[in-house]
Amino acid sequence: MTAKVAPYGSWRSPITSELIVREMVGLNQTRIDGPDTYWIEMRPSEGGRNVIVKCDPKGNLTDVTPPDFNARTRVHEYGGGDYVVHQGTVFFSNFSDQRIYRQSPGSTPEPLTPDCEQGEAPGAAPRCSFRYADAVVDVKRKRLLCVREDHSDREREAVNTLVSVPLDGINGSGDAGEILVSGNDFYSSPRLSPDGSRLSWLTWNHPNMPWDGTELWVADLAPDGPLSNSQCVAGGVHESIFQPEWSSEGMLYFVSDRSGWWNICRQTRDGGIEPVHRHEAEFGAPQWVFGMSTYAFASATLIVCTYAERGIWYLGLIDTRRGALEQVQTPYTDISFLRAGEERAVFRAGSPTQTAAMVQLDLANRETRVLRSSHNVGIEAGYLSVPQPIEFPTEAGLKAHAFFYPPQNQDYAASSGERPPLLVKSHGGPTSAAVTRLSLDIQYWTSRGIAVLDVNYGGSSGYGREYRQRLVGQWGIVDVDDCVNGALFLVARDDSDGERLMIDGGSAGGYTTLCALTFRDTFRAGASHFGVSDAEALAKDTHKFESRYLDGLIGPYPERRDLYIERSPINFTDRLSCPVIFFQGLEDKVVPPSQAEKMVEALRMKGLPVAYVAFPGEQHGFRRAENIRRSLDAEIYFYSRIFGFELAEQVEPVEIDNL
Repeated sequence: MTAKVAPYGSWRSPITSELIVREMVGLNQTRIDGPDTYWIEMRPSEGGRNVIVKCDPKGNLTDVTPPDFNARTRVHEYGGGDYVVHQGTVFFSNFSDQRIYRQSPGSTPEPLTPDCEQGEAPGAAPRCSFRYADAVVDVKRKRLLCVREDHSDREREAVNTLVSVPLDGINGSGDAGEILVSGNDFYSSPRLSPDGSRLSWLTWNHPNMPWDGTELWVADLAPDGPLSNSQCVAGGVHESIFQPEWSSEGMLYFVSDRSGWWNICRQTRDGGIEPVHRHEAEFGAPQWVFGMSTYAFASATLIVCTYAERGIWYLGLIDTRRGALEQVQTPYTDISFLRAGEERAVFRAGSPTQTAAMVQLDLANRETRVLRSSHNVGIEAGYLSVPQPIEFPTEAGLKAHAFFYPPQNQDYAASSGERPPLLVKSHGGPTSAAVTRLSLDIQYWTSRGIAVLDVNYGGSSGYGREYRQRLVGQWGIVDVDDCVNGALFLVARDDSDGERLMIDGGSAGGYTTLCALTFRDTFRAGASHFGVSDAEALAKDTHKFESRYLDGLIGPYPERRDLYIERSPINFTDRLSCPVIFFQGLEDKVVPPSQAEKMVEALRMKGLPVAYVAFPGEQHGFRRAENIRRSLDAEIYFYSRIFGFELAEQVEPVEIDNL
């Protein structure tokens, strides 16, 4: 069939916003319990509810979480570590009241922790003072060991501790768990040795984030429960420790970046620390949520692991005796949430042509089997743009990284000489990373004739600690330079139209977007999804986990208030001369709606085209199907009006002021 000739941006695509949200689920947090596998599905079609799903050895799937429950904790606001399973009994945090529930097979969930306090005013929502995450079952002592976040004192910062919760519940005593470890700002990853005699955990303090510097502690655990002989065995202010685990022989393993790369290490019998395998690759990732796992033991002598080289993830096996790494051939380029047993490993994985899926690896024959796909709608390969890893020059003689997606639609071609519009994507975090698994959100653009550059700017993970630290004190500068230079690199090689450059991003990526639009003149339009416009306001008004994050990214506040003012787009709207659309959840506690609303009003007053799409009930990131769909369609509608190209299909218009 001869391709139709039509302008870039005007191609008709089968990858619609309705298709993207139809039957789509988010997949994360794998668990292995005997012969069964568990994971969490985030379902936009159910209002973003988290459902624990059980997969039996025959591949039969069963929803564990009843319809009235939502397995999601709010510790650190980002959550993770929402549940744990032991011999078929599930323990999980419920979103609405943040209580821990026990659910035995075939039974109704029963609460183990106290109920929320009633609101002070008539009809007010209850105040849930205690939140729990990252639990492990202490079988010998019949209790859970977990992270607790205490919000009971509204006049001070939340208090994080490690606590124990009896498996039969607290019985209405009003207590919220016995504190085992306290005194530091943050805790995570409590892990029991196989014989139950020792407990390890991670801890860190302001202003560090867990990818900056953490400490790994170990203590003896008495038969009746108390800890003794606590000692720090690794880590510090300038060393990031990730995912401690115990081997079946009782040796403590963990991931450390002391070499400049997150490599797997272990504590020796004499108390020393040694790498299991040295490699210039990342065997860890930024701990934005609880419950992350990049390696697991198949046996005392065999580790199944995933690792990143130049932003691409691989699956491997490490012999713990020889330290040898064997790469396992799979079609996947993005692998996470890895767990293992003696015969199998399970993980979430995706590739440039496959959306995220829960995958099982047979360790005997190395064959993989998909247990659950995040999206069941098939799309012909002729509509899919395959990412091209690129390295491009940026400031100070350095190189930066990105994945380039050229326009691709088997039914269309552009007229000779036309260059495509380019949408630059700046990921959130900012210490996260763009990955290469199939993203229908990106294909939504490329199949309509709009090229996409997904930038792993300096500060991104997946390229070693030195690359990650490029952003120290330079947020709003290095990330912006890399996004700008990536776009100009593609313009210079005729892969995009320099007059139709766009940029978008969510959260920290939204800040990069707004800085690029304000302090540079490269881009002609942009979209901020719950992005930061006022760095000073963020430093003064956000949740505990990130309340000192900007100390490292910009500088200590208020001592360097001048830098916060200098790098806040809201203070320099006079420099902004292009249209912007804003998307915002009205219950966002990470970046409050006031940040977007102040920016929108400033642009309205200046007379620039601006649109504001707010979503009641949404928090930091959109979870409801209708809102995910609306944000995609509204953004492309906005660009079509700004750049004057006709959309091939009708979408719901968005009100644009000053156009």
